[in-house]
Amino acid sequence: MLKTVIDIEKAALTLKLLGDKTRLTMVGLLKDNECCVCEFVEVFEMSQPSISQHLRKLRDAGIVKEKRKGQWIFYSLNKESVSYPLVMTLLEHIPDQKEKLEGLEAEGKRISCT
Repeated sequence: MLKTVIDIEKAALTLKLLGDKTRLTMVGLLKDNECCVCEFVEVFEMSQPSISQHLRKLRDAGIVKEKRKGQWIFYSLNKESVSYPLVMTLLEHIPDQKEKLEGLEAEGKRISCT
């Protein structure tokens, strides 16, 4: 397996951003899925501006990317980021977050923004 080395500043920024429980959980949710802001609002029971601020920080650092579908913006992990291997390594050490999305789906809120 090829080992990727990133500079210390990028690693420190990534670790600092993911040191926040909300952002770490967001990244965990995005591991195998793409999500809309409205889904994060439901999962975290936080305001849309708060969720958007967390996502902006992750996007600005290159950890997540966004894709527009009509008027909605969907977020996913940025597999092209130099930080991606570090992020995936971190995610191996935390519980899977898929039950949160499964709960949304069960409530009929999984894709509430389409």
